[in-house]
Amino acid sequence: MLNLVIFGPPGAGKGTQSQNLIDKYNLAHISTGDIFRAHIKNDTELGKKVKELLANGILVPDSVTISMLEEEVKKNPDAKGFIFDGFPRTVPQAEALDAFLKQNNTSISTVIALDVNQDELKKRIAERKKIENRADDSEDKLMKRIDEYFTKTIHVLPYYEKQGKLNSINGIGKVEDIFDKISKAIDKVI
Repeated sequence: MLNLVIFGPPGAGKGTQSQNLIDKYNLAHISTGDIFRAHIKNDTELGKKVKELLANGILVPDSVTISMLEEEVKKNPDAKGFIFDGFPRTVPQAEALDAFLKQNNTSISTVIALDVNQDELKKRIAERKKIENRADDSEDKLMKRIDEYFTKTIHVLPYYEKQGKLNSINGIGKVEDIFDKISKAIDKVI
């Protein structure tokens, strides 16, 4: 089973590259952001709580995120593997993911970290906001999410680097060229 974690700050291209990976490797995509947005759209109890947290630029607690993620994995028993997008965001989440996958006789195959500078991120998010009209992309919220990535989430990368699973990829350039670099990193582990 091929299990990937795709990392990068908001606007780094995780969603775009994940779609390419799904098409090439036939993987199930689990995006915590998409899951949260679906709960918000459906006005579930979880959606209301998540909406409030996100409105204040605060990450959803690990226990809630992990439970939702495990539920999504279990919904796809025939998957050839998974792309975890937007998760894990903390070392405890990474440890919980490893433990959960181990219980299911699998593990993370590789980690792709898309490196993109803040100026490029702002440009991409502004464009995405025009196209998708996403409420979570206001300038203030965006800066909180980028700051959250660079102050907290990025600390998960050494966790995977110690396991020999980290691949840093320059996330600036043509989508196809970036995807080619990602594919080469993945092909080394399959």
